[in-house]
Amino acid sequence: MKKPITVVAATALIATTIAAVAGGSAAQADSAHAGGRGPAVMALSDSVAPFATPNRVIGEVTGSQKLTIQVWLKQRTAAAGNFATAVSTPGNRAYGRYLSPGGYAARFGATAAQAARVESWLRSSGFTGVAADAGRDYVQATASVPAIDAAFRTQLKYYRPSSQYNAGPYALRSNSQPVWLPSTVAASVIGVTGLDNAAPTRTYARPGSPAAPAAARAPRSGGKPISFPCSQYYGQHYALRLPRQYGTINFPTVICGYSATQLRRGYGYSSRDTGRGVTIALVELGLAPDMFQTLQDYAAVNGIQAPSPRRYAELSIGRGSACGDPFNLEEQLDVESSYDMAPLANQLVVGGDSCDNGFYGLQGLFDADTAILNGVGNHPLASIASNSWESFDEAEPADILRIENAYLVRAAAEGVGMYFSAGDSSGVLTPSDNPFATAVGGTTLGIGGTAARLFETGWSTQISSDINNRWVSQGEQGAGGGGPSLLWAQPAYQRGVVPKALATAFGSRGGLVRSVPDISAVADPFTGLAVGLLSFNNQGVPIGFSEEAVGGTSLASPVVAGMVADAQQGRRPFGFINPLLYRLAGTSAIHDVLPITSRASARDRGVACDTAMCGALSLTQFDDQSYSMQFYTGQVTRPGYDTMTGIGTPNGLAFINALRRLGR
Repeated sequence: MKKPITVVAATALIATTIAAVAGGSAAQADSAHAGGRGPAVMALSDSVAPFATPNRVIGEVTGSQKLTIQVWLKQRTAAAGNFATAVSTPGNRAYGRYLSPGGYAARFGATAAQAARVESWLRSSGFTGVAADAGRDYVQATASVPAIDAAFRTQLKYYRPSSQYNAGPYALRSNSQPVWLPSTVAASVIGVTGLDNAAPTRTYARPGSPAAPAAARAPRSGGKPISFPCSQYYGQHYALRLPRQYGTINFPTVICGYSATQLRRGYGYSSRDTGRGVTIALVELGLAPDMFQTLQDYAAVNGIQAPSPRRYAELSIGRGSACGDPFNLEEQLDVESSYDMAPLANQLVVGGDSCDNGFYGLQGLFDADTAILNGVGNHPLASIASNSWESFDEAEPADILRIENAYLVRAAAEGVGMYFSAGDSSGVLTPSDNPFATAVGGTTLGIGGTAARLFETGWSTQISSDINNRWVSQGEQGAGGGGPSLLWAQPAYQRGVVPKALATAFGSRGGLVRSVPDISAVADPFTGLAVGLLSFNNQGVPIGFSEEAVGGTSLASPVVAGMVADAQQGRRPFGFINPLLYRLAGTSAIHDVLPITSRASARDRGVACDTAMCGALSLTQFDDQSYSMQFYTGQVTRPGYDTMTGIGTPNGLAFINALRRLGR
């Protein structure tokens, strides 16, 4: 099971992580290196990727290959965190008095002298293209692998990939020992990215692709394909004469994918609240070709208002899609679902560099987020940013935690709300666990032929396959990420809302902790969205449009972001919204997502999936909360706050009006 593994790995980080993330020294001296021979050097604590273990090494990175790295500069994060909390909390005299990008850099950012010191050392170590970014978050530089090994006193090696850690189409790479820096430089550094190229965790799922990668797949029933139609709305079609479960042999069939109109109906969309004038940034890796044309086709097929090119823009970072477009489906899901909920908002699609030079993984996404915060002139590029990705579980290196924390604090100080999908399997991931991130969890949503909501429950599904005319469990199929954090203390906004039992970490971590998620929306791919996709010929020319059912918390995050944009319409930015959100808990503004009990109708307890879509005749069982289920880590759906759905889901106009009243 996942939980014991996570606890052991993360507990070892607690002593160093909490102090270091708060802004303490990230480096530790080593007398063996510093003992009187040349300049003193210091090791950057927890700067080795979790997959970089000796038993996984498959070779050394050699030759003249060049990599671009980023040395992240130490900010005045503790003071900035206090400021960010003040400007984000209704009732505080500082509420809403955000800093401009330049104002933040001047007040809390690294100094010009710190950046110059790092730049000078990098140049003297053989790096080229050395330059700090506009907000002095980091210094970027390029060098050959031998030069990087020598400068950081480490060695880059290749590692055997796994379902949890991989680099997509590239060989998985990382430094094998901690990063070492001259002590005069280390005092200004919180982390280095670009040495490893692990791909980010994807947070979208399809009905035929269980989110839990290790889930077993059973053979087709009796070796014969079984086919039945998917449903356009929940309960439209039934699969008959199946193995008995919950006292029935007939189950609704999987949803083909809800339309834009159905999604709007499910969350109480109003044509008066469209997000007009608000900019939503959607953070990707690479950029999908002809995305705006796809959105036009999607709107036409769904019979909703056509998008305007004046409200749509793309920003490509670095080499953009030169090395591929790993977020292709993700981007189409993000753009279309946020448009469904906020069709008159400005959409800015920010594509990070997808190339295999250290940018393939998190660095490209960090670049995209910081580009939003650096902004143009005196303003960030957007006031709402939806991030449908995660980095690692809470065992990730402390230097990555420090980097994520630094720019999330900065986002809150600048009035930018950072929304993160909470993951598509049980457990807590970063950076959605950060106290300055809004973690968006997932639900299973039944939308009827005329009913906006037949039921809605926490997304935690078990898949069972038909073997010899009986259902045999294959474990967790998918779930919205959530649970108590092992790393972060409970933030003030969760006090009195999150029950003590759900704010107590596993293992030896004392005190109440940050709980995830904060809010949620539909994510279960078996009740997902029909996402519009363009197909292309060999010359890259669009030749057709189709739709595919897609879910995951990658759907939930832009849906919530769109509804927040509706509420923000014509008003100042809400910025980091958690202190506002938790004041809505238990009110009519929030739909309290409840568990499915034994008293529920069998109709609402699961859907059947045929061999064409799922590879075997299978039954997806909703809201499964049991340690007997493989991969389950203890999340629950319950009245009030829970670790599956947070405070619940947005309740249409009541949600919008309540945010407006509180966010004045």
